[in-house]
Amino acid sequence: MTLDAKILSMLREADETGITSASLATKTGSNAAAVSQRVVELCRLGYDIESTPHLGYRFLSAPDLLHADDLVSRLSPNRIVGRDIQVFQETSSTNDVVEKLARDGVAEGVVVFAESQTKGRGRMGRKWLSPPGRGLWFSVLLRPLMPPSSVTQLTIAAATAVARAVRVETGLALQIKWPNDILIHGKKAVGILTELSAELDQVRYVVIGIGVDVNITEFPAELAEIATSLSAAAGKNFIRAEIAAAILRELDTDYARVTRGEFAALAEEWEQQCVTLGQRVQIHIGDRTVAGRAESLDNDGALLLRTDYGHLERIVGGDVVLEK
Repeated sequence: MTLDAKILSMLREADETGITSASLATKTGSNAAAVSQRVVELCRLGYDIESTPHLGYRFLSAPDLLHADDLVSRLSPNRIVGRDIQVFQETSSTNDVVEKLARDGVAEGVVVFAESQTKGRGRMGRKWLSPPGRGLWFSVLLRPLMPPSSVTQLTIAAATAVARAVRVETGLALQIKWPNDILIHGKKAVGILTELSAELDQVRYVVIGIGVDVNITEFPAELAEIATSLSAAAGKNFIRAEIAAAILRELDTDYARVTRGEFAALAEEWEQQCVTLGQRVQIHIGDRTVAGRAESLDNDGALLLRTDYGHLERIVGGDVVLEK
């Protein structure tokens, strides 16, 4: 953890009481001069930190920006997801950045955020709108010990974790559409893209890309009827870093549950929020379309679809359309 992250963590722990310069230096393993210099720099970035000769430092507020040290300071020290956090002002796609890190042998848990993406993408190669400073566009590197057939568990876990975190932070009522969309009042507010590299029977790495429309106020005409944002639904803006940290904490918790073999409990939570199960759907898989009733998830997170011919078909991926 960097000195800036330690300072922000200690200031948040001190809360309204503040913390003396000497205590802050001792707890961060630094010295008063270095701490003072870093506090000045944090203030320059927009953090409101009160400084008085007798009481020391008191944390008042944080700016609405994504700052790696700030995000780290909000997380548990014994984490996997968010072990390392990188923030880019702009990149083509955070999934592309994390995939390169994965090929270079970086340990799992690294998270890459971008304030904006020039080539953000969703499933089926669709473009993902990523305006600067208006949402959360990030990707997570995982290296689970599981066969490729079980990777859908991670998509289910990610959707459950994101929905839980956003609900707690915003109070909004969320629904999940299999396999990777989170909806508010029937409109998409969050998308999840899972990409992997694997051997025949073992995953090498998984990249989970997540896009959250946080404070977007206007959408292009082609998206206005199907997309929304947290701010549009709630009627107010949100601090993105708070939501980002909450999501990372829940992702870390649910990834641990999957690796411990507790997917069944996660699947039950997911099913309680899912708008797909019990509905008649059409699923487009390449040039093929399958229609039927979505019944449940199997042990690996695949959708079990009862077709119009009575067969129970296992669906790993596809574009789902709810029949009206």
